[in-house]
Amino acid sequence: MTDDDHVDLDRIDMTVQELLTEMKDISEVIVDLAYASLMYNSRELALRVNELEDEMEELKYAMRVKTLMAARTREDAKQLSGILQIASAADRISHAAGEIVELLDVAPEKRPFITNLINESDEKIRMVRISPSSDMAGNTIGKLGVEANTGMKIIALKNRYGWSYDPDDDVKLRAGDDIIVSGTEDGGNRLAEFASGRIPWEFDESDEEDEHE
Repeated sequence: MTDDDHVDLDRIDMTVQELLTEMKDISEVIVDLAYASLMYNSRELALRVNELEDEMEELKYAMRVKTLMAARTREDAKQLSGILQIASAADRISHAAGEIVELLDVAPEKRPFITNLINESDEKIRMVRISPSSDMAGNTIGKLGVEANTGMKIIALKNRYGWSYDPDDDVKLRAGDDIIVSGTEDGGNRLAEFASGRIPWEFDESDEEDEHE
């Protein structure tokens, strides 16, 4: 994608802080999605990685325009160069994720090392299905506090509407939903216990008190 392809005026109207925040959010999830696409041989996940890579390009372009508009003096340019370095680093991460999903063109039996590498990593990626007997069913991600309670970050959700990525806290989980999460092995095992309904979810007591008031 060239600069002329993507001039998104809405992005250019964003503040530098908003642009950096969005770039950070994408860089945090895109690599996990890329590895997940290989683990589950998912073209859908790979397509989303490519879309996020394009979004990152748009954000980088908008950031470049914002900094050029803001630089009035040589001192301004020096200070803003650091912001551009951060944006470039995030952009490199997204390009690396794009290269990872290109491995989908290689037959799964010829890339077993990918799964082995992920399994040996301290951070695990796994898919978990929400059981009808789980307390997670019918509650939002925010109310459950999934990451706070298990240490596992939900990077993707597949429900009756299809895939969504880096879902918001107000998204409600339902029985039969599949979530792809990343985090520690212990956290993944704990989340799997909750999702299966084998153990009850440990809700925040303050939330329950607020509901009864």
